[in-house]
Amino acid sequence: MGRNPVQLGGALVLMVLIGLPFVTDSRSFLMMLTQIFIFAVFAMSYDILLGYTGIVSFGHCMFFGVGAYSVGVMMNEKGAAIGSLLLAILIGMVLSALLSYIVGMLSLRLKSHFYAMLTLAFSGLLLVLAEKWRSVTHGNDGFTFQVPELIKDRTVLYFIALVIMVLVYLGLRRFIHTPVGRVLQAVRENEQRTESLGFEIVHYKVLASIVAGITASLSGSLYVLTLRFVNTTVFSMDMTLNALLMTIIGGVGTLIGAIIGASIIEFAHHWLTELAKFHPIFERWIIFFGLLYILVVLLFPAGIVGTLRSKWHKYRKARPQDTDPSGVSTESESQGKKVNVS
Repeated sequence: MGRNPVQLGGALVLMVLIGLPFVTDSRSFLMMLTQIFIFAVFAMSYDILLGYTGIVSFGHCMFFGVGAYSVGVMMNEKGAAIGSLLLAILIGMVLSALLSYIVGMLSLRLKSHFYAMLTLAFSGLLLVLAEKWRSVTHGNDGFTFQVPELIKDRTVLYFIALVIMVLVYLGLRRFIHTPVGRVLQAVRENEQRTESLGFEIVHYKVLASIVAGITASLSGSLYVLTLRFVNTTVFSMDMTLNALLMTIIGGVGTLIGAIIGASIIEFAHHWLTELAKFHPIFERWIIFFGLLYILVVLLFPAGIVGTLRSKWHKYRKARPQDTDPSGVSTESESQGKKVNVS
Protein backbone atom coordinates (compact mmCIF):
# COMPACT_ATOMS: atom_id res chain seq x y z
CA MET A 1 0.00 0.00 0.00
CA GLY A 2 2.81 2.39 0.82
CA ARG A 3 4.57 1.64 -2.44
CA ASN A 4 1.51 2.07 -4.65
CA PRO A 5 -0.46 5.11 -3.49
CA VAL A 6 -1.83 5.66 -7.01
CA GLN A 7 -3.22 2.14 -7.17
CA LEU A 8 -4.71 2.53 -3.71
CA GLY A 9 -6.33 5.83 -4.70
CA GLY A 10 -7.66 4.27 -7.89
CA ALA A 11 -9.18 1.37 -5.94
CA LEU A 12 -10.90 3.81 -3.55
CA VAL A 13 -12.31 5.86 -6.44
CA LEU A 14 -13.56 2.67 -8.10
CA MET A 15 -15.32 1.62 -4.89
CA VAL A 16 -17.01 5.04 -4.71
CA LEU A 17 -18.13 4.77 -8.35
CA ILE A 18 -19.56 1.31 -7.73
CA GLY A 19 -21.56 2.50 -4.73
CA LEU A 20 -22.65 5.82 -6.23
CA PRO A 21 -25.83 4.61 -8.02
CA PHE A 22 -27.11 3.25 -4.71
CA VAL A 23 -26.89 6.61 -2.94
CA THR A 24 -28.11 8.97 -5.67
CA ASP A 25 -31.03 8.81 -8.09
CA SER A 26 -29.97 11.79 -10.20
CA ARG A 27 -30.49 10.66 -13.77
CA SER A 28 -28.45 13.49 -15.27
CA PHE A 29 -25.50 12.89 -12.93
CA LEU A 30 -25.36 9.17 -13.74
CA MET A 31 -25.58 9.96 -17.45
CA MET A 32 -22.69 12.41 -17.16
CA LEU A 33 -20.55 9.79 -15.42
CA THR A 34 -21.50 7.24 -18.06
CA GLN A 35 -20.34 9.67 -20.74
CA ILE A 36 -17.08 10.15 -18.85
CA PHE A 37 -16.45 6.39 -18.81
CA ILE A 38 -17.14 6.15 -22.54
CA PHE A 39 -14.95 9.08 -23.53
CA ALA A 40 -12.22 7.79 -21.21
CA VAL A 41 -12.11 4.64 -23.35
CA PHE A 42 -11.91 6.83 -26.46
CA ALA A 43 -9.11 8.94 -24.96
CA MET A 44 -7.15 5.84 -23.91
CA SER A 45 -7.36 4.55 -27.48
CA TYR A 46 -5.88 7.83 -28.71
CA ASP A 47 -3.17 7.70 -26.05
CA ILE A 48 -1.95 4.39 -27.46
CA LEU A 49 -1.14 6.25 -30.67
CA LEU A 50 0.06 9.60 -29.38
CA GLY A 51 1.44 8.74 -25.96
CA TYR A 52 2.98 5.31 -26.46
CA THR A 53 3.87 5.27 -30.18
CA GLY A 54 4.32 8.94 -30.99
CA ILE A 55 1.73 8.93 -33.81
CA VAL A 56 -0.51 11.95 -34.31
CA SER A 57 -3.93 11.26 -35.85
CA PHE A 58 -6.39 13.92 -37.02
CA GLY A 59 -9.03 11.35 -38.03
CA HIS A 60 -9.35 9.09 -35.03
CA CYS A 61 -13.07 9.82 -35.03
CA MET A 62 -13.54 7.52 -38.05
CA PHE A 63 -13.13 4.45 -35.82
CA PHE A 64 -15.47 5.99 -33.26
CA GLY A 65 -18.03 6.62 -36.00
CA VAL A 66 -17.72 3.13 -37.49
CA GLY A 67 -18.56 1.62 -34.11
CA ALA A 68 -21.44 4.06 -33.64
CA TYR A 69 -23.04 3.41 -37.03
CA SER A 70 -22.52 -0.35 -36.76
CA VAL A 71 -24.69 -0.42 -33.65
CA GLY A 72 -27.22 2.10 -34.94
CA VAL A 73 -27.78 0.42 -38.30
CA MET A 74 -27.89 -3.09 -36.85
CA MET A 75 -30.36 -2.12 -34.12
CA ASN A 76 -32.50 -0.30 -36.69
CA GLU A 77 -32.53 -3.21 -39.12
CA LYS A 78 -32.53 -6.28 -36.88
CA GLY A 79 -34.39 -5.04 -33.83
CA ALA A 80 -33.54 -4.58 -30.18
CA ALA A 81 -32.01 -7.90 -29.18
CA ILE A 82 -28.92 -8.58 -27.09
CA GLY A 83 -27.57 -10.91 -29.78
CA SER A 84 -27.93 -8.24 -32.45
CA LEU A 85 -26.23 -5.68 -30.20
CA LEU A 86 -23.23 -7.90 -29.49
CA LEU A 87 -22.94 -8.76 -33.19
CA ALA A 88 -23.09 -5.05 -34.10
CA ILE A 89 -20.32 -4.20 -31.64
CA LEU A 90 -18.21 -7.05 -33.04
CA ILE A 91 -18.82 -5.91 -36.63
CA GLY A 92 -17.78 -2.38 -35.73
CA MET A 93 -14.56 -3.61 -34.14
CA VAL A 94 -13.71 -5.81 -37.14
CA LEU A 95 -14.40 -3.00 -39.62
CA SER A 96 -12.29 -0.61 -37.56
CA ALA A 97 -9.44 -3.12 -37.45
CA LEU A 98 -9.54 -3.50 -41.25
CA LEU A 99 -9.76 0.25 -41.77
CA SER A 100 -6.87 0.97 -39.40
CA TYR A 101 -4.78 -1.70 -41.13
CA ILE A 102 -5.43 -0.19 -44.58
CA VAL A 103 -4.75 3.38 -43.46
CA GLY A 104 -1.68 2.29 -41.53
CA MET A 105 -0.14 0.35 -44.38
CA LEU A 106 -0.76 3.26 -46.75
CA SER A 107 0.76 5.97 -44.61
CA LEU A 108 2.84 4.73 -41.68
CA ARG A 109 5.88 4.12 -43.88
CA LEU A 110 6.02 7.90 -44.31
CA LYS A 111 6.55 10.66 -41.77
CA SER A 112 4.01 11.07 -39.00
CA HIS A 113 2.33 14.15 -40.47
CA PHE A 114 1.44 12.19 -43.61
CA TYR A 115 -0.42 9.70 -41.42
CA ALA A 116 -2.17 12.56 -39.62
CA MET A 117 -3.36 14.11 -42.88
CA LEU A 118 -4.38 10.78 -44.42
CA THR A 119 -6.47 9.89 -41.38
CA LEU A 120 -8.13 13.30 -41.67
CA ALA A 121 -8.88 12.58 -45.34
CA PHE A 122 -10.34 9.14 -44.55
CA SER A 123 -12.53 10.52 -41.77
CA GLY A 124 -13.76 13.22 -44.15
CA LEU A 125 -14.51 10.55 -46.75
CA LEU A 126 -16.56 8.56 -44.26
CA LEU A 127 -18.37 11.73 -43.20
CA VAL A 128 -19.38 12.42 -46.81
CA LEU A 129 -20.42 8.78 -47.23
CA ALA A 130 -22.62 8.96 -44.14
CA GLU A 131 -24.19 12.20 -45.40
CA LYS A 132 -24.93 10.85 -48.90
CA TRP A 133 -25.98 7.27 -48.09
CA ARG A 134 -29.34 8.45 -46.78
CA SER A 135 -31.13 5.15 -47.32
CA VAL A 136 -29.03 3.69 -44.52
CA THR A 137 -27.77 6.62 -42.44
CA HIS A 138 -30.56 9.21 -43.02
CA GLY A 139 -27.82 11.78 -43.64
CA ASN A 140 -27.32 14.69 -41.27
CA ASP A 141 -30.75 14.13 -39.72
CA GLY A 142 -29.68 10.78 -38.30
CA PHE A 143 -32.10 8.28 -36.84
CA THR A 144 -33.22 6.85 -33.54
CA PHE A 145 -33.25 3.16 -32.76
CA GLN A 146 -34.43 0.77 -30.10
CA VAL A 147 -32.07 -0.84 -27.63
CA PRO A 148 -32.53 -4.03 -25.57
CA GLU A 149 -34.72 -3.66 -22.50
CA LEU A 150 -31.76 -4.33 -20.26
CA ILE A 151 -29.84 -1.37 -21.70
CA LYS A 152 -32.80 0.99 -21.18
CA ASP A 153 -32.06 0.94 -17.46
CA ARG A 154 -29.61 3.82 -17.00
CA THR A 155 -28.07 2.20 -13.93
CA VAL A 156 -27.31 -0.97 -15.90
CA LEU A 157 -25.77 1.11 -18.69
CA TYR A 158 -23.73 2.99 -16.08
CA PHE A 159 -22.25 -0.25 -14.73
CA ILE A 160 -21.63 -1.63 -18.23
CA ALA A 161 -19.67 1.50 -19.18
CA LEU A 162 -17.76 1.43 -15.89
CA VAL A 163 -16.80 -2.23 -16.26
CA ILE A 164 -15.71 -1.75 -19.87
CA MET A 165 -13.61 1.29 -18.94
CA VAL A 166 -11.83 -0.68 -16.20
CA LEU A 167 -11.29 -3.71 -18.46
CA VAL A 168 -9.96 -1.54 -21.29
CA TYR A 169 -7.61 0.24 -18.90
CA LEU A 170 -6.27 -3.06 -17.53
CA GLY A 171 -6.00 -4.57 -21.01
CA LEU A 172 -4.15 -1.60 -22.51
CA ARG A 173 -1.94 -1.34 -19.43
CA ARG A 174 -1.00 -4.97 -19.90
CA PHE A 175 -0.43 -4.36 -23.62
CA ILE A 176 2.03 -1.51 -23.11
CA HIS A 177 4.08 -3.63 -20.71
CA THR A 178 4.45 -6.49 -23.17
CA PRO A 179 7.57 -6.72 -25.39
CA VAL A 180 5.48 -5.28 -28.23
CA GLY A 181 4.43 -2.34 -26.07
CA ARG A 182 8.02 -1.65 -25.10
CA VAL A 183 9.05 -1.62 -28.76
CA LEU A 184 6.29 0.92 -29.43
CA GLN A 185 7.67 3.13 -26.67
CA ALA A 186 11.14 2.74 -28.12
CA VAL A 187 9.77 3.86 -31.51
CA ARG A 188 8.32 6.91 -29.79
CA GLU A 189 11.65 7.78 -28.19
CA ASN A 190 13.95 7.11 -31.15
CA GLU A 191 12.51 5.60 -34.30
CA GLN A 192 15.82 5.41 -36.19
CA ARG A 193 17.65 3.64 -33.38
CA THR A 194 14.83 1.13 -32.94
CA GLU A 195 14.89 0.37 -36.66
CA SER A 196 18.67 -0.04 -36.58
CA LEU A 197 18.23 -2.75 -33.95
CA GLY A 198 16.37 -4.83 -36.53
CA PHE A 199 12.75 -4.12 -35.69
CA GLU A 200 10.22 -3.67 -38.51
CA ILE A 201 8.76 -0.52 -37.01
CA VAL A 202 5.99 -0.23 -39.61
CA HIS A 203 4.49 -3.50 -38.41
CA TYR A 204 4.54 -2.32 -34.83
CA LYS A 205 2.96 1.01 -35.77
CA VAL A 206 0.20 -0.73 -37.71
CA LEU A 207 -0.43 -3.00 -34.73
CA ALA A 208 -0.75 0.03 -32.45
CA SER A 209 -3.15 1.60 -34.95
CA ILE A 210 -5.29 -1.55 -34.99
CA VAL A 211 -5.44 -1.74 -31.19
CA ALA A 212 -6.37 1.95 -30.99
CA GLY A 213 -8.99 1.60 -33.74
CA ILE A 214 -10.70 -1.38 -32.10
CA THR A 215 -10.81 0.40 -28.74
CA ALA A 216 -12.19 3.60 -30.31
CA SER A 217 -14.88 1.57 -32.10
CA LEU A 218 -15.97 0.09 -28.77
CA SER A 219 -16.34 3.56 -27.27
CA GLY A 220 -18.39 4.71 -30.28
CA SER A 221 -20.74 1.75 -29.86
CA LEU A 222 -21.30 2.59 -26.20
CA TYR A 223 -21.77 6.29 -27.00
CA VAL A 224 -24.76 5.79 -29.29
CA LEU A 225 -26.32 3.36 -26.81
CA THR A 226 -26.55 6.19 -24.30
CA LEU A 227 -28.26 8.45 -26.85
CA ARG A 228 -30.26 5.83 -28.77
CA PHE A 229 -29.59 8.08 -31.73
CA VAL A 230 -26.81 8.41 -34.29
CA ASN A 231 -25.98 10.99 -36.96
CA THR A 232 -22.94 12.23 -38.85
CA THR A 233 -21.53 14.18 -35.89
CA VAL A 234 -19.76 10.99 -34.80
CA PHE A 235 -17.42 11.54 -37.78
CA SER A 236 -16.82 15.21 -37.00
CA MET A 237 -13.39 16.66 -36.27
CA ASP A 238 -14.68 17.69 -32.82
CA MET A 239 -14.61 14.08 -31.71
CA THR A 240 -10.92 13.74 -32.52
CA LEU A 241 -10.14 17.08 -30.88
CA ASN A 242 -11.94 15.94 -27.73
CA ALA A 243 -9.78 12.83 -27.55
CA LEU A 244 -6.65 14.91 -28.20
CA LEU A 245 -7.51 17.43 -25.47
CA MET A 246 -8.38 14.70 -22.97
CA THR A 247 -5.05 13.01 -23.61
CA ILE A 248 -2.99 16.20 -23.37
CA ILE A 249 -4.75 17.56 -20.28
CA GLY A 250 -4.54 14.27 -18.41
CA GLY A 251 -0.99 13.51 -19.49
CA VAL A 252 0.35 12.00 -22.70
CA GLY A 253 1.64 8.48 -22.24
CA THR A 254 -0.35 7.85 -19.06
CA LEU A 255 -3.51 5.82 -19.48
CA ILE A 256 -4.86 7.04 -16.15
CA GLY A 257 -4.32 10.56 -17.46
CA ALA A 258 -6.77 9.88 -20.29
CA ILE A 259 -9.42 9.01 -17.70
CA ILE A 260 -8.68 12.15 -15.69
CA GLY A 261 -8.69 14.30 -18.84
CA ALA A 262 -12.06 12.86 -19.90
CA SER A 263 -13.46 13.59 -16.45
CA ILE A 264 -12.27 17.21 -16.47
CA ILE A 265 -13.54 17.99 -19.95
CA GLU A 266 -16.95 16.37 -19.44
CA PHE A 267 -17.40 17.99 -16.02
CA ALA A 268 -16.39 21.38 -17.44
CA HIS A 269 -18.72 21.00 -20.41
CA HIS A 270 -21.64 20.02 -18.17
CA TRP A 271 -20.93 22.75 -15.62
CA LEU A 272 -20.56 25.54 -18.18
CA THR A 273 -23.70 24.39 -19.99
CA GLU A 274 -25.63 24.54 -16.72
CA LEU A 275 -24.32 28.05 -16.01
CA ALA A 276 -25.78 29.20 -19.34
CA LYS A 277 -29.22 28.93 -17.71
CA PHE A 278 -28.30 31.73 -15.30
CA HIS A 279 -26.47 34.18 -17.56
CA PRO A 280 -26.31 34.50 -21.36
CA ILE A 281 -22.54 35.01 -21.32
CA PHE A 282 -22.07 31.33 -20.49
CA GLU A 283 -23.79 30.39 -23.75
CA ARG A 284 -20.35 31.05 -25.23
CA TRP A 285 -19.07 28.22 -23.07
CA ILE A 286 -16.42 27.26 -25.62
CA ILE A 287 -14.52 30.48 -24.75
CA PHE A 288 -14.40 29.59 -21.06
CA PHE A 289 -13.51 26.04 -22.01
CA GLY A 290 -10.55 27.36 -23.96
CA LEU A 291 -9.44 29.47 -20.99
CA LEU A 292 -9.67 26.40 -18.77
CA TYR A 293 -7.52 24.45 -21.21
CA ILE A 294 -4.90 27.23 -21.30
CA LEU A 295 -4.84 27.36 -17.50
CA VAL A 296 -4.34 23.61 -17.18
CA VAL A 297 -1.53 23.62 -19.76
CA LEU A 298 0.26 26.47 -17.96
CA LEU A 299 -0.01 24.83 -14.55
CA PHE A 300 0.63 21.28 -15.79
CA PRO A 301 2.90 21.47 -18.86
CA ALA A 302 3.25 17.68 -19.04
CA GLY A 303 -0.42 17.07 -18.30
CA ILE A 304 -1.84 16.56 -14.84
CA VAL A 305 -0.53 13.03 -14.30
CA GLY A 306 2.76 13.66 -16.09
CA THR A 307 3.52 16.81 -14.08
CA LEU A 308 2.58 15.23 -10.75
CA ARG A 309 4.65 12.16 -11.57
CA SER A 310 7.66 14.33 -12.42
CA LYS A 311 7.34 16.25 -9.15
CA TRP A 312 7.03 12.99 -7.21
CA HIS A 313 10.19 11.60 -8.79
CA LYS A 314 12.07 14.81 -7.95
CA TYR A 315 10.85 14.53 -4.37
CA ARG A 316 11.98 10.92 -4.13
CA LYS A 317 15.42 11.76 -5.53
CA ALA A 318 15.84 14.65 -3.10
CA ARG A 319 14.94 12.44 -0.15
CA PRO A 320 17.58 10.17 1.43
CA GLN A 321 17.28 6.61 0.21
CA ASP A 322 15.36 4.30 2.49
CA THR A 323 17.35 1.30 3.63
CA ASP A 324 16.41 -1.90 5.38
CA PRO A 325 18.31 -3.18 8.49
CA SER A 326 20.86 -4.97 6.29
CA GLY A 327 21.73 -1.67 4.60
CA VAL A 328 20.25 -2.58 1.24
CA SER A 329 18.46 0.28 -0.51
CA THR A 330 14.72 -0.15 -0.88
CA GLU A 331 14.14 2.80 -3.19
CA SER A 332 11.68 2.03 -5.95
CA GLU A 333 13.28 0.33 -8.92
CA SER A 334 11.00 2.30 -11.18
CA GLN A 335 13.28 5.35 -10.93
CA GLY A 336 15.46 5.70 -13.95
CA LYS A 337 13.66 2.85 -15.69
CA LYS A 338 14.37 2.84 -19.41
CA VAL A 339 12.66 1.11 -22.26
CA ASN A 340 14.18 -2.28 -23.02
CA VAL A 341 13.58 -3.45 -26.61
CA SER A 342 15.76 -6.50 -26.49
